[in-house]
Amino acid sequence: MAALRIVMFGPPGAGKGTQAKRIAEVYGLPHISTGDIFRDHLSRGTELGGQVRQHLDAGRLVPDELTCSVVAGRLSEADCANGFILDGFPRSLPQAEMLGTHLAGQGHALDLVVNIDVPDEEIVERLSARRTCAVCGAIFNRKFDPPAGDGARCDRPGCSGELVQRKDDQEETIRERLSVYHETTEPIIEYYGNQSVLKSIAGSGATPDRVFADIRAILGAGKAG
Repeated sequence: MAALRIVMFGPPGAGKGTQAKRIAEVYGLPHISTGDIFRDHLSRGTELGGQVRQHLDAGRLVPDELTCSVVAGRLSEADCANGFILDGFPRSLPQAEMLGTHLAGQGHALDLVVNIDVPDEEIVERLSARRTCAVCGAIFNRKFDPPAGDGARCDRPGCSGELVQRKDDQEETIRERLSVYHETTEPIIEYYGNQSVLKSIAGSGATPDRVFADIRAILGAGKAG
């Protein structure tokens, strides 16, 4: 199979991570999440983790230059030689431009940018229905994946922890995240549209299986164009 270099795109709660994991498994691609990379370095107390911590503790976003340096290093590893799937990057036009420059320097380019399109009100409904187990960390959704019983306790084997709503899943916070997305990240849609690598998929009211089937249909058609 030819190399596949893919970016997953869409608003928070659109299902990017879920789809990225499924694509990675089926197509044998490394799933690269900037959030996972940062959390790993933070937990191990590395020099990079220390730099990230300084920005987070000060309430700042991690600068584009640092984020791009981390991603470039990861993409240079051997397992990315035949492609990758990026989840959570790029999140701004400067990041998208830096990614393009890095890939061009290696003689490569993105093959596909998958945009999962979901309206704001549906995103608010989805995320505000999420509950997290205070004990084991399992995530439930009262709309799509409700726990058994009265919905107040985790039903994972051996656990009955209380289910709580995280601050990130409260409506006010969700709308703030969507505002940032529309202002900072959404312009990337036009950027990649002009490069003829963007494919949008309607995620509204669609099950994860339906979205995945649509993505596979695109990949089966070959490189986006």
